[in-house]
Amino acid sequence: MAPYAVELRLEGSPLFPSVRIAQCALETGWKIPPWNNLGGIKVGSGKPNPWWDGSSVNRDTWEVINGQTEQTSAYFRAYPSIYHFFKDQDLLFQLPRYERVRQAKTPEEQCAMLQACGYATDPEYARKLNNLIRSFQLKRYDQEVEDVLKKIDELIQANKRLEERIARLEPKKPEEQVVAPWAQPGYKFVTAKRNGETISDGKRPRDPVTRQEVWAMFERYDRLINKEQK
Repeated sequence: MAPYAVELRLEGSPLFPSVRIAQCALETGWKIPPWNNLGGIKVGSGKPNPWWDGSSVNRDTWEVINGQTEQTSAYFRAYPSIYHFFKDQDLLFQLPRYERVRQAKTPEEQCAMLQACGYATDPEYARKLNNLIRSFQLKRYDQEVEDVLKKIDELIQANKRLEERIARLEPKKPEEQVVAPWAQPGYKFVTAKRNGETISDGKRPRDPVTRQEVWAMFERYDRLINKEQK
């Protein structure tokens, strides 16, 4: 169940993997039942959803009522897979009742909030969960999630830096070649034909001009003027 606990946390589950695994162990004794309900979720007043189709099984159980342990039976939800159970459980934890479970910052706090929010009637519920987490070193799965998230963040940052480098290497979009209003008279002058020639072709009006291009335009202008005078 550990791979599922890690995967679900990476998908956005509110439960720490260590808490989820400990809870499953406490509720099932490390044995997956045929109906795949690893958290003792009862049918209750819930309605079928994408992860629970309404199936159930009736099983003996016990509850602590007014400080006394009482044997009873209840209908528990049944699932086609443990993944369905976990996803349905996450839906359960979206209820306002479990807000403190969702907001917990540490596995220890989350265990305490599961008990405080009434997930189980056992007054020793949080202590038992924490004992399982310590005994089986389940926090290593929380660290596995942190390591994966850190690696993902590093890849995202590396990708951003690569995109910035590519952007710097890409040629800049050429400036729009439009003659400015103040240059229109000059444009008309240099593109007007004189004796079948022009001083300039009028193209690329916003490009920088080299000294030799200026020399060539002066020479052409002088030649055209001399032709007109002749």
